Amino acid sequence: MNFASDNVAGAAPEILDALARESRERATPYGADPLTEKVTARFAEIFETDLDVFLVATGTAANALGLSAIVPPYGAVYSHEDAHIQVHEAGAPEFFSGGKIIPLPGDHGRLLPATIEDALSKAAPPVHHAKPSAVSISQITECGTAYTAADISALGETCRSQGLKLHMDGARFANAVVTANISPAAMSWQAGIDVLSFGATKNGALAAESIVFFDRAAAREFAYRRKRGGHLFSKMRFLAAQFDAYLTNGLWLTLAARANRAAARLASGLSEVPGIDILHPVDGNIVFAALPADMAAALQQQGFQFHSHVQNGRASVRLVLAFDTDDGDIDNFVSAAGNFGPATKNAAQ
Repeated sequence: MNFASDNVAGAAPEILDALARESRERATPYGADPLTEKVTARFAEIFETDLDVFLVATGTAANALGLSAIVPPYGAVYSHEDAHIQVHEAGAPEFFSGGKIIPLPGDHGRLLPATIEDALSKAAPPVHHAKPSAVSISQITECGTAYTAADISALGETCRSQGLKLHMDGARFANAVVTANISPAAMSWQAGIDVLSFGATKNGALAAESIVFFDRAAAREFAYRRKRGGHLFSKMRFLAAQFDAYLTNGLWLTLAARANRAAARLASGLSEVPGIDILHPVDGNIVFAALPADMAAALQQQGFQFHSHVQNGRASVRLVLAFDTDDGDIDNFVSAAGNFGPATKNAAQ
């Protein structure tokens, strides 16, 4: 009954099977193996374009190293104030790039072009400020919402007009693609994304992330950055094996769809419980809800695990669903919340 993160989930059986098969093989190390080459070709097929892809083991590495390729030491990255790169990566993007993250506000975790343009207008005179170099957005956002392709395109146009690169933290990119029901290409490079951190760990892999360069010029010397950052694995094929399974027969989308359905089920149930308000649109696998603080405490005492922040007698809770979340756990959570007060909002009226 752990809703604290999708990282609490294990690995998908298909990915474990792929690792077991690969463990029986011998191959050239450091990514010079046929499976890593195959996975690179699979990425190009899925995104319908030529690209460069580099496998790493953590989302922080994907974001920090990816941004380091497009942000100079004197550069600035504009992100949402709640973005993972701003709040939860211990300064790694700034360490590896040498640049500065400038946090900006935005409703439901999303940035707007006007917000970026306003920030850019305050960056002059240039030599006295970090040079505006990139914008980074999260898909899905830290509020559980998603950018539409039109949203991203508008941001992309702003970036191009200002000479900025556009980076996407796609730790939950699969969840957004499923929700939008559009192609990965339409959600990324066709909308103006230059560099994508494409995640798999939160969606069924063990430790497998990737950095996808649609701006291939930015990737020219990236192999050195990855090596210097400690993410050139000697047995790279074990990361590749995970992605090979993940990207075969749409497994990555199937797993994300399961998590999204679980979140929709939870949000629907909680929306009927008196005293609970859903705080943001549920566009992926994360539900944010406000509820009485004593209700949140009672749920935690019953063994439900989730992150919460209490203020003025109400708790803002984050509930994250995974590809293997059990419907019974969801229904038990909703039932336990309902038992704290009247059974349903309709019954209370």
